[in-house]
Amino acid sequence: MYTLREESEVDFVGTLRKVAELGFNGVEFAGYGGLPVLEVKKVLDELGLQAAASHVPLEDLESNLEQVIEDQKLLGSKYVVCPYLLPERRTEQDYQALILLLEQAGQKCRQEGITLCYHNHDFELERLSDGRTALESIFEDTNAENVKAELDVYWLTKAGEKPVEWMNRYRNRTPLIHLKDMTTDEEQYFAELGTGGVDIESVLNLGVDAGVDWWIVEQDFSRRTPFESIEISINFLKEKLTSK
Repeated sequence: MYTLREESEVDFVGTLRKVAELGFNGVEFAGYGGLPVLEVKKVLDELGLQAAASHVPLEDLESNLEQVIEDQKLLGSKYVVCPYLLPERRTEQDYQALILLLEQAGQKCRQEGITLCYHNHDFELERLSDGRTALESIFEDTNAENVKAELDVYWLTKAGEKPVEWMNRYRNRTPLIHLKDMTTDEEQYFAELGTGGVDIESVLNLGVDAGVDWWIVEQDFSRRTPFESIEISINFLKEKLTSK
């Protein structure tokens, strides 16, 4: 739903309805449109959509975790995601504090039947003083049962990494995968699935073996309207996933 953030501000329920009409099975939330969570759940049920996951700001994981967990239970969502680190929270000391927070929050979530995931961009692929990338340190220094990954194939590719290698390295720890493509020109702009240079098919082929639960279409920005964008991507997925 982050892709449709502007549309959601105008008509949250209508946006969910259009998502369902395009053939999506569920949505990953980035806010609830100002509606009570129970009302959102009612709309999902009426539309035949599932709550795949919720992106929750780091501050809420720090200060409002019990409410975050309760919201997921009401929505029927199994996953809560730490989506982004602000630039001022990316020092090596900040990462150490983040790892401790994720471990503690992840353990609490797991006790309540919810899985905490960390979503990457490209800045976490920068190396720390011990030679590891920040993303490696996050996953290696937390319990695999407490902290899972929501790998973003665009940002991994943009950082010079191969998404399938990360899926293999953290096999059965990647229940959520953000699918987005990237233009092949110098700009490396966000692109609809199947229209760019990211090896989407290899990622999809590895899905079952890697333990992927949800393929999530997300495009940070688009040169098309967001609805046109997600329609191209879902049609690509329908074709590829039904042929397997």
